[in-house]
Order: sequence, then structure tokens, then C-alpha cells
Amino acid sequence: MMKTLAIFSPSQNAYSETFIQAHKKLPFHIKFYYDGQLPTKLEGSKNLLRFGWKQKIAKMWDKSFTIQEYALMNSLKAEKVDIILAEYGPTACATLNLVRNLKIPLIVHFHGYDASVYTIIEQYGEQYKNVFAYASAVIAVSNKMKEALIGLGCPMEKITVTACGPNPDFFNVFPLYNSQQFIAVGRFIEKKAPGLTILAFHKVLEKYPAAKLVMVGEGKLLAECKKTVSELAIEENVVFKGVQTSEQIQALFQESIAFVQHSVKAPDGDSEGTPVAVLEAQAAALPVISTYHAGIPDVVINNETGLLGEEQDVDCMSQHIKRILLEDGLAQKLGLGGRSRIGINFTLENHLRKLEVLLNEIKTN
Repeated sequence: MMKTLAIFSPSQNAYSETFIQAHKKLPFHIKFYYDGQLPTKLEGSKNLLRFGWKQKIAKMWDKSFTIQEYALMNSLKAEKVDIILAEYGPTACATLNLVRNLKIPLIVHFHGYDASVYTIIEQYGEQYKNVFAYASAVIAVSNKMKEALIGLGCPMEKITVTACGPNPDFFNVFPLYNSQQFIAVGRFIEKKAPGLTILAFHKVLEKYPAAKLVMVGEGKLLAECKKTVSELAIEENVVFKGVQTSEQIQALFQESIAFVQHSVKAPDGDSEGTPVAVLEAQAAALPVISTYHAGIPDVVINNETGLLGEEQDVDCMSQHIKRILLEDGLAQKLGLGGRSRIGINFTLENHLRKLEVLLNEIKTN
């Protein structure tokens, strides 16, 4: 009999969270709860609080639970949920009280900021220990994150490491490697350091004035990056595309020679998990020029599938970009090496199969 899996997610369909949407493909009866760390909506249904729960529970309300918790509990019972997958650590913390009361097995999927941002760890550190104690399993997206979770008190034997995997459509991209166009895809936030990517690229233009950098995404650093490009007078070389669809990104990958992203540990501690864009670039047979940061060296092998440097080393990234343009055949060699390795080890199918096995191993009520 197929199990019913409830997925708890703060957002219904954030453009940067394709990895969460992929989990809806798991072979279970999926009930997708969203809208905040304590979800108030069930996809395909109405707001949980609009089903009269306020009126129905007013007379019998156990004050150890909030109205919102009570509404979610009633929905989980009505939907006969067998297992819960909480996306992000804080989501697990917000729902632990009611999940534990219902005695439903809990799996917690950490993704990045939730295991690295200093204020998050300070706020949820003690609650995480309670989550780890109750959870049947904890998922980390990189080996670096696994180490961080162990440091926060998670038993090593509960942790499964699995990167989320690229959209399989990217394996159908075939770059020609004959352009001087580089591409960056990601939010304009501190840990992705788009400004450092721009500074590294600016150095490349001294030798390759026709080179082009296409930057896809949005975020709070976008205006600052545009200002930097203007001050450097390289508007003809750096193009900001905003948010693009998966199909549009695939087309841009096909026109490009390499993918660039200067990921760093942000001042607030925020770090990557394993960036899906990096996985998708490799699936598309683009070499990845990036940094030894978080889960990136798990999936990018220096001089075999891409070129890596230390965080904040703009000169190194600049040299790597120039090397791609200088050495004939290097981009194709690294790109095809990356596609092969991702196809064997890091596909979305592999990720979902690993989760499926893990979920099926967990005993339910």
C-alpha cells in the first residue's frame, strides 16, 4: 500500500527552490503543505484555518497547541499522513510539537542557510537538538553540511548525504564551445558573491575585450552589481537577464563556454548547500569555474570537470576564466567530464531514489 507523504515547505513555489518541487515526484501520495514555517495551506485545498477549525476547536482546545497547530494536526489526521518531510531545519522546529504529538515519523531536509547562518544556529540550536532526537532521519546536501550538523548535535548515523540533482532536461544541452560568453545563474546574495565574479571577469577583459558575462537571477545585491558594472564601464560586456525559465537558461548554456560562480561564506555565516545551478551547468556539459566552498568540491573536481580556487581569490578566478579562453579544447574536455560524472553520480533520479529508499525503510504507525 502506497504511503502518504506530507511535505512541509515555507513557500509554495519559490523560483530558487526547484529542488523542493522535485520532491513532489516521489512515488508516494503527496500532500504539500506550505506558507510559513508552520504551514497554513495545503496545495489543492483552501487555507486550513478556513475549514471552521477555529469554531470547532474553541470548546475543546488544548492550550498547549496554537490554533494554527491544531488546524494542521486535524488536516494531517484527515489526510491520513504516514510520514512528514520537513524542508529546512526551522520548519522542523516550528512543527515538532504537533508532529511529536501525532507520533508521525519526521524526516528533516537541510539545504544551506539553516545549517550555517550564525543567527539561525543561535536561535534554533537548542531546538535542533530536540528535532534530531525525534527525527527518524536527517538529510544533508553535502559532506560539509554533514559535518556542520554533527557539530550541532545530530547523530551521525541519522544523516544521509544526497545532493538534490539537476533537471534532467539539461543533459540535452550541447554547447558549441566556440563563444567567449560565460554565464552565472543564481540569486544576487552574499554567499554567491556576484560582485566578486564581476571583478574577476573585469580582469579578463584586459586580454579578451570581446568576452561577455551573462548573469541570471535577482536579489538584494543586483542594484549594487549593476552600479559596479557601470563604474567599470563594462556595460557592453556584462548583461543582466533577471529571472529566467529553465528553458531560457538551457538556451543560454548552449551559447556559453563556461559557468562561473564565486561562492563564499557570507559575513553572517550563510553558506551554500550544493548549488543546483552548478549541477545543471555540469549536466549541460559546461565546465564550472567556482570555489572550494560547501558542497561545490563534492560535485566539481578541479582540472577534471571544472576549475576551482579559494574563496575571495579574484585573481585566481580571473586566471581560470582566461585559461578557458586560451587553451583550445579545455572547455569541452572539462564540460564533458562534468556531464559524465553528474550523469553517473548526481542525477535527480539518483537523489529521488535515495529518498524513496530512506522513506520506505522508516516504520510508520
